[in-house]
Amino acid sequence: MTVLADTYRGRRVLVTGHTGFKGSWLALWLHELGSELAGIALAPEACPSHWEMLHLPIAERRLDVRDGAALGRSLAEFQPEIVFHLAAQPLVRRSYRDPIETWSTNVMGTAHLLEACRTTASVRAVIVVTSDKCYENHEWPWGYRENDRLGGHDPYSASKAGTELVVASYRNAFFSVPGAPLLATARAGNVIGGGDWSEDRLIPDLMRSIQGNEPLAIRSPDATRPWQHVLESLHGYLLLGQKLLAGDPGFAQAWNFGPEPEANRSVAEVLDRIHRDWPALRWRITSEPQPHEARLLYLDSAQARSRLNWRPVWTFDQAIAATTDWYRAWIEQESVISRRQLSAYIAAMSASLPCRVCA
Repeated sequence: MTVLADTYRGRRVLVTGHTGFKGSWLALWLHELGSELAGIALAPEACPSHWEMLHLPIAERRLDVRDGAALGRSLAEFQPEIVFHLAAQPLVRRSYRDPIETWSTNVMGTAHLLEACRTTASVRAVIVVTSDKCYENHEWPWGYRENDRLGGHDPYSASKAGTELVVASYRNAFFSVPGAPLLATARAGNVIGGGDWSEDRLIPDLMRSIQGNEPLAIRSPDATRPWQHVLESLHGYLLLGQKLLAGDPGFAQAWNFGPEPEANRSVAEVLDRIHRDWPALRWRITSEPQPHEARLLYLDSAQARSRLNWRPVWTFDQAIAATTDWYRAWIEQESVISRRQLSAYIAAMSASLPCRVCA
């Protein structure tokens, strides 16, 4: 943590999508590190909003990343040194309902952001967050590596593969000359944690069912995902940003940040684990026809382990427990425990550091 603080304290950092689930947690962590933080995003769609719960005093602009001119003006005003690009349409089922919004936001929004970075002299590093779903999924029982083929069945997954291609194009065509920003992408697993109220996601839907005292309709109980707490992936992004800011071009590439193999669990296993801590949970299996979604997906994060010294800190059980604790604190007491959980994660991360170094 001392090294991360030395990197980000006083640093001008821009987070796009800071009003979303993952972006709000990243903004909180950067604020705790002492960054000079700015944000670009649309107004929060979720209600309640984790971002609004945090009350972080940062400079922010509410705009659509598809507005290239507005993006350029905002970057010229903020003059960031590093940009974390998380603004996106992040939902698979929504992408079926509105594929054009998904493609235009995820692909063209990223192109507009990179163009704004290209014309802003202060920018030294850019991390574009995509998804584990950017891979052409063969439902292999082993993990996908960063050099495996990109693809995607649904518009969301395919748009994230397209985002990766846009980034690779900008890296090769514009960001490979001396003095250009270093550009990387980050692909994480199924992130969970408190404060996510997105539609059509397992745990947010479950929390709404508890509030409404109705059983949750489960679409694919046997589908397996690489579940990990949101702070795990953010830790990886911060370590990657540290390397890019140090000026090492060998880190300007794609990176996987996935959980340990034991965290690849079925939806039914996740529900059973949450039920142990919160017996109010009820669900039912629905037989209604559903859009296609992958049933098995797993990331190989060997590169991040060996070159960034990154690895998961919390086990699957710890990630589920932290997530459940957050929602219970909010639903039963309207208490926001995000800072407390960030501190607990950092303490666990620091305690595990000697073992990680030895490994």
